[in-house]
Amino acid sequence: MPFLGQDWRSPGWRWVKTEDGWKRCEPFSPALEDGNNQLNDINHTVIITEDDEKEVYSTEDCEFAAKKRKKDHCRNNTDSQCFYREKWIYVHKESTKERHGYCTLGEAFNRLDFSSAIQDIRRFNYVVKLLQLIAKSQLTSLSGAAQKNYFNILDKIVRKVMEDQYNPRLIKDLLQDLSSTLCILIRGVGKSVLVGNINIWICRLETILLWQQQLKNLQMNKQVNNGLTLMDLPLHMLNNILYRFSDGWDIITLGQVTPTLYMLSEDRQLWKKLCQYHFAEKQFCRHLIPSEKGHIDWKLMYFALQKYYPIKEQYGDTLHFCRHCSILFWKDTGHPCTASDPNTCLMPVSPQHFIDLFKF
Repeated sequence: MPFLGQDWRSPGWRWVKTEDGWKRCEPFSPALEDGNNQLNDINHTVIITEDDEKEVYSTEDCEFAAKKRKKDHCRNNTDSQCFYREKWIYVHKESTKERHGYCTLGEAFNRLDFSSAIQDIRRFNYVVKLLQLIAKSQLTSLSGAAQKNYFNILDKIVRKVMEDQYNPRLIKDLLQDLSSTLCILIRGVGKSVLVGNINIWICRLETILLWQQQLKNLQMNKQVNNGLTLMDLPLHMLNNILYRFSDGWDIITLGQVTPTLYMLSEDRQLWKKLCQYHFAEKQFCRHLIPSEKGHIDWKLMYFALQKYYPIKEQYGDTLHFCRHCSILFWKDTGHPCTASDPNTCLMPVSPQHFIDLFKF
């Protein structure tokens, strides 16, 4: 049978039928397409040299120049970077008869559809957390193309936050970790492991600092709505909403909206449930924080435990890994597992587990 992709287990490349036969889809850039269309309408190009002599170039020369410009454009302009839109990839850790080599973190980051995932509110926090973990320890392990895609996706995330004002605190933490890592790499021994010119990384660091300033000056737009608001709900429903939060900072932020929500956010039982959800009882005994009245201050205890132990992560949607097919995929892609009972071999992949999959 014909092989349309790199491996018979992969979804294959995208192909388009043309007059000259079937061709594989190439990276698409609207700006380049408009420029090439203009060149196609011109039979000859006239260039005036310094000696006022006219040189006429044929259409073939124009096509060659267009190809070269496209290549330079893809190299220098991060906005034209190609994002693969594969819904699943085959994670191979060793050479096989069908495929030579192994799948790296950079390859997986390039091929999976993270660009579209940030537009989905269920996957947004997942992608941001993954970028944060990469910024802390795995940035230098990415290839040059993966690093470009990393900063391109980060640019899209910042733009989305500035436009939608969705969860700016999460992005501030990501940019803080990324700027700290880059400062260490640029100033120290990390220069030898950075891919590309050091001036490019200095420009990227300056861009990150600019993003941080923009997020710092971000003003939340006041929503004008004459319909039902949050404060129109009864107290027991507001309290039920607070009990569904899994992040202590979200509870504090919501408590700053109105005095009523502040009163509900200071409930000892609420913070006790939050501590019991994230931490074990053995961890409580090591970090007991009594209040002035002799009771346990569960709010302070939560933030104290958070410094020593990781908290449970919750995401609306995550990547999944099929242990039978060794396929990494988004949940709603309908991965065609060949196992007799596909549900037994599916495993949700946290951001940290995603990185661990590619450690050899």
